[in-house]
Amino acid sequence: MSSRGRNVFALALLSAGVGSLLVAQEGSSAPARLGRDVLREMIEVNTTDAHGSTTVLANKLAARFTAAGFPATDVQVVGPADSTRHHSLVVRWRGTGTARPFLLLAHLDVVEARREDWSFDPFTLVERDGFFYGRGTTDVKGPAATLVASLLQLKSEGFTPSRDIILALTSGEESGNSNGVEWLLANRRDLIDAAFVVNVDGGGGALRGGRRTAFHVQAAEKVYQSFAFTVRDRGGHSSLPTRGNPIYRLARALGRLDGYAFPATLNSVTRAYFTNSADLVDGPSGEAMRRFVANTGDAAAVATLSADLVYNALIRTTCVATMLVGGHAENALPQLARATVNCRMMPGSDPDSVRATLARVIANTGVAVEFMGKATPSAPTALSSEVAATLDRVITGLWGRVPVLQMMETGATDGLYLRNRGIPVFGLSGIFFDVEDDRAHGRDERIGVASFDEGLEFMRRLLRELAGP
Repeated sequence: MSSRGRNVFALALLSAGVGSLLVAQEGSSAPARLGRDVLREMIEVNTTDAHGSTTVLANKLAARFTAAGFPATDVQVVGPADSTRHHSLVVRWRGTGTARPFLLLAHLDVVEARREDWSFDPFTLVERDGFFYGRGTTDVKGPAATLVASLLQLKSEGFTPSRDIILALTSGEESGNSNGVEWLLANRRDLIDAAFVVNVDGGGGALRGGRRTAFHVQAAEKVYQSFAFTVRDRGGHSSLPTRGNPIYRLARALGRLDGYAFPATLNSVTRAYFTNSADLVDGPSGEAMRRFVANTGDAAAVATLSADLVYNALIRTTCVATMLVGGHAENALPQLARATVNCRMMPGSDPDSVRATLARVIANTGVAVEFMGKATPSAPTALSSEVAATLDRVITGLWGRVPVLQMMETGATDGLYLRNRGIPVFGLSGIFFDVEDDRAHGRDERIGVASFDEGLEFMRRLLRELAGP
């Protein structure tokens, strides 16, 4: 790889050291009130794939933009005619200059949340003990609300961009069904074609022990691939148990999977990330990073990093059982048992090789291991000098000298579709999240009130810088 190629993955240390936090906006300020109002509306519209509608929320937000003075022709709710619950919102704020537009990206859909699983109604925004609770506060309605509120606030202040700003709030990121970005690229690329993308579904600030340790910019992401583990049998009466019970056979296979870890490895992104993070992380983890970079076969270093959920996901492919189906009657032997196993593969991994590894690990030819969907890898994005310089000014102005690190996202985002169409994507958000208490997709999902307010101010400043004179 050339030095230019290596720079694609290089750590962007735009600032050095960790400074003190800017005092957050007070909740009574106009931008904060607007941000809360937008966040509440977004949380309280159910946008799950099974029971909700991104179209309903897209129309509500569209009304905000037209009421704020955006021409109706530049505020469009679009999507497939055969999937009317899964439409997306695209807003264009026309600038005065000739520079190509940039795109702001987030998704409106959220994963399912059951009231009985939560301490609160997941589709009612609750503020308690310095946090906002609700499904999507983290992934990704909180960051999306900072986009919407910042654009509306800038419009109300009389700001005029020198280049077009495009906002796309899309559907289908979480479910994979009726994916809004794929649909737009295939049917209305003209609406979202841009010089680059700011994707708030990636990156953002990192909190550890209440301390701001780094600001992450997503440069790459792992590859999403699910597999079905299926066991079949002829069944029979439950009073006559057999050794072929599919539920037991599947359980044994999943137990073997639970005990397996894919080999630890590095790519250019993660090598740079660990190399430069080692001096920022106190204690055994920092030392383990240094040793792992020097020798990926260092078992003690691997064990230390593997004990941390985030670091573990950064050093290896992970596969985990997420759903189970089995049996057909309480008094009958099951004829089928099936598990969904979701894998997040390291970039460059061969899906066929991962499938073969899973089959080898479970060591049971009676368990079929089959692909569910097709993996979509994407190439990394180098941080452009324009965006890097802008980030440096905005971050330093808000929080002082905070290290800015390019990293690999442990999940997958819609940014991959845009990268694969030749549009650079930078995953970043102005919200700092507690990496030791990540509740995305989980119970009582939440976002810090102060972090949200700071994220609003960050995004307003960032947009001014990127689209200003």
